Amino acid sequence: MRGVVFDGGRARVVDDLEVRGPGPGEVLVAIAAAGLCHSDLSVVDGTIPFPVPVVLGHEGAGVVEAVGPGVSHVRPGDHVALSTLASCGTCSQCDRGRPTMCRRAIGRPGQPFSRGGQPLFTFASASVFAERTVVKAVQAVRIPDAVPFTSAALIGCGVLTGVGAALNRARVGRGDSVVVIGTGGIGLNVIQGARIGGALRIVAVDTNPAKEAPAREFGATHFVNAAEVPDTVAAVRQILPTGADHTFECVGSTALIRQAVDLLDRGGQAVLLGVPPADAEASFLVSSMYLDKSILGCRYGSSRPQHDIALYADLYREGVLKLDELVTATYPVEDFAKAADDAHHGRVARGVLTF
Repeated sequence: MRGVVFDGGRARVVDDLEVRGPGPGEVLVAIAAAGLCHSDLSVVDGTIPFPVPVVLGHEGAGVVEAVGPGVSHVRPGDHVALSTLASCGTCSQCDRGRPTMCRRAIGRPGQPFSRGGQPLFTFASASVFAERTVVKAVQAVRIPDAVPFTSAALIGCGVLTGVGAALNRARVGRGDSVVVIGTGGIGLNVIQGARIGGALRIVAVDTNPAKEAPAREFGATHFVNAAEVPDTVAAVRQILPTGADHTFECVGSTALIRQAVDLLDRGGQAVLLGVPPADAEASFLVSSMYLDKSILGCRYGSSRPQHDIALYADLYREGVLKLDELVTATYPVEDFAKAADDAHHGRVARGVLTF
């Protein structure tokens, strides 16, 4: 079968992948569509260290082909969106309703794939850049057949992360002020999460003026082109003179993390979503934090995938959550190189590979 494999040197499309069948508590899914996220590119460029060879992709949707013993919530023929969260469901963090903090779900890649007799790792417990993949049952969430696969694929990462950061981690409320730094796929979802939460003013910040139109479409009330102003913080302060209740850094830049902190109002909180290099260090004025300000990390939108994916699918069907508008280009999997280049240069909010 076809898939995208990174061997430590380059990522390329192959046609001789194999995947084993589902074991106990597992699901075999035929992938129909898979979003290309910057995290996939971060494996290729080394920002995210990962064992190789590995089958890439972690944002996907498809049809259940088979289930292993003990799986009852989905069955063959069901449409599912996949999460990357292979949580155990039994540890103290899962028991507290915090599956994103499950220690058994982090850093333990399996090897369900093989190629020419050599085992290959799975990326983010999903590896959806393949015609078929095996995931834990908890990762497969049934969705209505009416939700297009190309849109449903994005729920499992970009939407969970961005919308979840606004609603679950920051808990943006009615009348709040929000600044979103970086309006790629994650940033747009933060914006619409803030809109759904009831934010009154949502300031989008980006260096690309072409990002203004989609940012406003998703809910931004203001846009600051950081490439045209000498001082981004000052420009945002013209809109929010006392600062923001919530800021979100969606790029992974330590300089922008500092901006996110500097833009906080009293009692405000900066949420970090971008992924800088693993050894990156950020700085801020400690004295600026004594007015009840907070810096919050956020993993995977602090989500509960079985609950949140189903909720977001319903919000999409009700016209509240935008998904179709996130898909700016689709590519057959054979055009992975073009899709990666478009994503790297910011030409798309989200590109989607199809099988």
